[in-house]
Amino acid sequence: MLDRDEAPDRDWYGADLSGEAFDALAFLETDLTDARATAASFTDCLFRGVRFNASAWTGSAFTNCTFVRCRFFSSTFTGCKLVGSRFERCAFDHLTVDGGDWSFTGLAAADLRTARLSGVRMRESDLTKVRGKGMTLSHCDLDAALLTGADLSAADLRGSLMTTLDPRETDLRGAQVTVDQALAIATALGVQITG
Repeated sequence: MLDRDEAPDRDWYGADLSGEAFDALAFLETDLTDARATAASFTDCLFRGVRFNASAWTGSAFTNCTFVRCRFFSSTFTGCKLVGSRFERCAFDHLTVDGGDWSFTGLAAADLRTARLSGVRMRESDLTKVRGKGMTLSHCDLDAALLTGADLSAADLRGSLMTTLDPRETDLRGAQVTVDQALAIATALGVQITG
């Protein structure tokens, strides 16, 4: 357990933050590499230059937080809540997200090519101009998400709900989709399906 008097910008390499709660704090250049947490809570926090590399978060919440120039190399989020959080110039190499609620998140222009997101609620998230070629974005709820200019070519989109997707504004070349998704995409393009 961490001492409550410790400054948030210290080296927390390998720390266990389970059950900890942080409100409106600035984490500057903090090293959270290999950190672990179950049911940790961060509200209205700023993370600038923070290293989340190889960290594992379970059932934790980062609500209305801002991430600037953070690194998420090989980090894992399982059943986490990131509602209303915003990411700016972050690195997501080999990020894994399994379940949880990432609605209203700002991920515009993020490089998610090696990221794997599965079963994530991402309603009304900003994915404008996301670089997601070859990424996994399966069984996600992307209802009303902004996908204009996103590159999802060769991505695994199977089972994801994308009711507002405009295939004329999103690159879907070579993407993996289900038959139902393919029909919805064709309908959005004005194709008449008969027989």
